[in-house]
Amino acid sequence: MKRRNFRSGDLILCSTVPEDYVSKEVFDAVNVYIIPKPQLQRSILTINTFGYKITGFPVRIDDAKYARNAYYFNLCFVCDAWARTVQYEPVVKKLSEYLLTMEEEGCFLSQVSSETTKHHQLFSILKQILNNLNATGMSTVREGEMTMFLKVVRAATDPPPVMDHHVPIFTTEKGVFQEEQWDLTTQQLLPHVDGFKHIAQIAVDADVENSLVKACIQNLLYYKAVSLLPIFLYSNVYTPTPKVRLLATDAALQEECIKYVSVSGQQLPSVQEIFVMYCSMTHGTTLQDLCSRYNPQEHNIDERKLVQFGLLHKLIRRICKYPVYIKSTNHCQPVTSLQHSFTGLLSYDEVCCTRGYSPKTLEEKVESDPSVVVIWK
Repeated sequence: MKRRNFRSGDLILCSTVPEDYVSKEVFDAVNVYIIPKPQLQRSILTINTFGYKITGFPVRIDDAKYARNAYYFNLCFVCDAWARTVQYEPVVKKLSEYLLTMEEEGCFLSQVSSETTKHHQLFSILKQILNNLNATGMSTVREGEMTMFLKVVRAATDPPPVMDHHVPIFTTEKGVFQEEQWDLTTQQLLPHVDGFKHIAQIAVDADVENSLVKACIQNLLYYKAVSLLPIFLYSNVYTPTPKVRLLATDAALQEECIKYVSVSGQQLPSVQEIFVMYCSMTHGTTLQDLCSRYNPQEHNIDERKLVQFGLLHKLIRRICKYPVYIKSTNHCQPVTSLQHSFTGLLSYDEVCCTRGYSPKTLEEKVESDPSVVVIWK
């Protein structure tokens, strides 16, 4: 969302900052949502209409001192209709709570309509908040003994879908998480997230329904606690990415890599040996071929951790195999369900997980079927 398109206003007083940004006609059309039924009070409400997206937190104060035994207000943020506003919801709620405190302690809002000074104070406060949030994403406002601290925290993007063949791996130390932070299902899964087990295998080992495992891992993805890797096999083929050059120049990355890929309890390997292994990964060369050529264990390099680190830091990428069924010349032979899945859209990993085949079994079936070709990409 472009900051210059953000607007803030106190619509319950039918005034806005900037002034007259929302017309009386628009306000009359949406006021039933601005001051809603009691059941919706103290809830974030967002409406999208007339080219605006209006987010508010309606508040009702019950007290006999008011003319109708209650006072209503709703501080709203107004944005363009196409804008994403979820990151502003906590700010709207917090600012409304500040105004609620000011009203309860000194009748600040209820005096605005009767006192010009109070009206100017409120307008000045909202204008400062508008300008500060648009400029820096944060605002500190002092009014009497009250200090308001507001900050817009960018909402994380939705995590990618989790598939059976994905391998979750923690990107932060497990020790920083406390068990009570997670629901019971997630707690049951955590011991099985080791960076090598795929989703389907974790579901079996943890005795948890597959869909629940995916939902829990997706939640961990949202909080950036885990990342997803492809299944590790010695028959896999990898290739370096342009980022591998960072390993030759970035001292911090070098140190982190050496500690990560080293065999526990052994002398640390040299960055040159690690760099050579990454650069030797190429099309047509399996990890097994590299291990036979360089014997990484002899250099105190754990090849499994080497692959993990390279994928996590995008120094390398996996080259996957996609089987494609080509129509057989023998029209009398029926197409099997397995051949139907060879569309070129599913990798070996996906087919193995959905069909319950081992990679070796699938490889044998593909090799023995002349109507199937394999695409590497």
